[in-house]
Amino acid sequence: MHKPTTQDTTPNGAVFLDRDGTIIREVGYLSRLDEIELLPGAAEAILKLNCQRIPVILITNQSGVARGKITEEFVKQSHLLLNRLLARENAHIDDFFYCPHHPEVGNAQYRKICTCRKPAPGLLLQAAGKHSLDLERSFVIGDKLIDVKMAQEVNARGILVKTGYGNDELKLTETSGVSPDQVCSDISEAVDWILKIREDNF
Repeated sequence: MHKPTTQDTTPNGAVFLDRDGTIIREVGYLSRLDEIELLPGAAEAILKLNCQRIPVILITNQSGVARGKITEEFVKQSHLLLNRLLARENAHIDDFFYCPHHPEVGNAQYRKICTCRKPAPGLLLQAAGKHSLDLERSFVIGDKLIDVKMAQEVNARGILVKTGYGNDELKLTETSGVSPDQVCSDISEAVDWILKIREDNF
């Protein structure tokens, strides 16, 4: 396994996480902070990545902003709270990236075809630029095939978890043309698979 040192300039891979249905309970359009509930095992799984010094970055579509259901400030506050909840288990997410847009509906300010709405890889590219990441050595964990497709757009590995919408999305793999690199029951199983892959290959 490749072990970074303080002198090592090789770009690191990261683990990118979807939010709703992957690390927190799926509630539709999250609009209240008291709706945020970590899924079982999520904090422990993220802590495993933290202990290996693997960057953990959240990538989420938040079209509720465009639809006028929530504000960007609410999205930011929800992510601050999420990290406070994780901190209770000594875990943390290193950075957060979100897309507030929708291509067809909502407020004019946010109604646009953008490069950051999943499955477009714009947020991955933003994160890679900011943190000097090697996307081809990275992984994306999510409960939708758009997460998998986004990963594969940049030659990262896409993992579909069966939490959230995952079971329904799994049924669409044959007709969607999108095939996950791995299917896991939840984030805990996904992280264990990632750590095994890294040990064997990096």
